[in-house]
Amino acid sequence: MTGKTDYSEQEWTEITAAPPLAGLMVAASQRGGTFREALSMGKAYAEARQQHGSSQLLDEVVSTRPKVEHEHAHSPDELRDDVLGKVTQAVALVRAKGTEQEAADYTAFIKSLAERVASAHREGGEDVSDAERAALQALDGALAAPPASAA
Repeated sequence: MTGKTDYSEQEWTEITAAPPLAGLMVAASQRGGTFREALSMGKAYAEARQQHGSSQLLDEVVSTRPKVEHEHAHSPDELRDDVLGKVTQAVALVRAKGTEQEAADYTAFIKSLAERVASAHREGGEDVSDAERAALQALDGALAAPPASAA
């Protein structure tokens, strides 16, 4: 099992930043509902903390206060591309040093958080808008990307 001490400070920052960035990307894909979407992110972390014990890595990730620090994007596409790159890098780090199960748990948490954000606010009579659905599909691609060099 791996945890925070198995990663450099920079690597750990990347790993803990990816889940809330994924949520931000989905929330930003469609106007409206920002408060509900932020609240849903917090609930995803709280629920993951309640499932404590199945993965040291995930336990330590969800015990870290979610922070969203990103550079100002000039467009939704720029934000999406930046977040997808950061998520891909974070997943590669976990795959490089963690177990297959830890990587699976980590990617499942990111996916679950993003889906929760997408369905937090109904847009146009739908639980998940077309823009949010597209963001989720792009995120799926980043989560499934083959491992890259982790440094």
